[in-house]
Amino acid sequence: MLEEKIRIGIIGANATYGWSMRAHLPALQALPEYELAAVCTSSPETAAESAKAYGATLAFHDYREMVTHLDIDLVSVSVRVPLHHEMVMAAVEAGKHVFCEWPLGANLDEAQDMSSLARAKGVTNMVGLQARGAPAILHLKDLISQGYVGEVLACNMTMFLPGVLQRGLSMPWMADREKGGNTLTIGTGHAIDALCFCVGEFKEISARVTTQVTEWETSDPGKTVHVNAADNVLVNGTLVGGAVASAHVATVPWHGSGWRMEVYGRDGTLTASSQEMIQYGQITIRGARKGESQFVEMPIPDSLTHIPSNVPMGAPFNVAQIYRTLGRAIKDGDKTMPDFEFAVDRHKLLTAMELSSMEDGKTVAL
Repeated sequence: MLEEKIRIGIIGANATYGWSMRAHLPALQALPEYELAAVCTSSPETAAESAKAYGATLAFHDYREMVTHLDIDLVSVSVRVPLHHEMVMAAVEAGKHVFCEWPLGANLDEAQDMSSLARAKGVTNMVGLQARGAPAILHLKDLISQGYVGEVLACNMTMFLPGVLQRGLSMPWMADREKGGNTLTIGTGHAIDALCFCVGEFKEISARVTTQVTEWETSDPGKTVHVNAADNVLVNGTLVGGAVASAHVATVPWHGSGWRMEVYGRDGTLTASSQEMIQYGQITIRGARKGESQFVEMPIPDSLTHIPSNVPMGAPFNVAQIYRTLGRAIKDGDKTMPDFEFAVDRHKLLTAMELSSMEDGKTVAL
């Protein structure tokens, strides 16, 4: 039986850098249903520092020890993508519930491994597609499903993120496609999930997955790293409901313009946009229906915020929203979404994009 609070251990909980420090830890500290039982980093010194900073009872530098500890109910994996598989498999094998950041694995095979074991062990699991926690995305989905635009005929999405030339300075491993952390898996994975969440799944696609910048400078002066990981992804296709859809997700050298989605229906149009890039915050929704002369801003209902007011805005907000969903599922013994099984389907979609691109944009059925 779970205690009153869900006791969570976070792998990758460095107190000075990383996604956990920016999003997970502030989110969890504000959610009353969770207790930060343990942190795990790569060294005893940083683990102790993190435990002190965040008030964790336990500190580990070996994740294998943490995932088997009796005082932990849920393991959160927030580290580099190439490490997801081994850490998640260890946690699930130990019978722990698991939250893993997106992408679930470095490739489809790894994701299928994790999903199969989680299903066999019967543990509650979730993958971190945090756009599904954004109140604006939830509202956009509701507006569409409630018929604001009528029958959806067409949809377009773009997301241009800056900083491709800087990746080698801090994260040179991302240059290697096999490591699984790049614009296709991360940027496109998050963005295409937001699109499909709102307007429906793809029935068939044609795609171009390209590497426009093939060399990065590294933090060592004068040294470079060869790049074979994607930085531009173009997709078009037909949705299950019959609408046509297109998307362009790219990491560019400088001054990305952010994220934008447009939905065109028989009875109206909706647009959603944000310059906050991949975090899906500060989204503005505008709409216009047939007979109306101009777009109007659509307010986001307060009812779509499910977390305490003391959760910080920015990166922690949407993460806290989906952690709350996960917490309810753990306590009620329910299935939650998006889970590992769903993540496998998202990996299959990304794999289909690569397959289409390798075959000169050939249409691939899903």
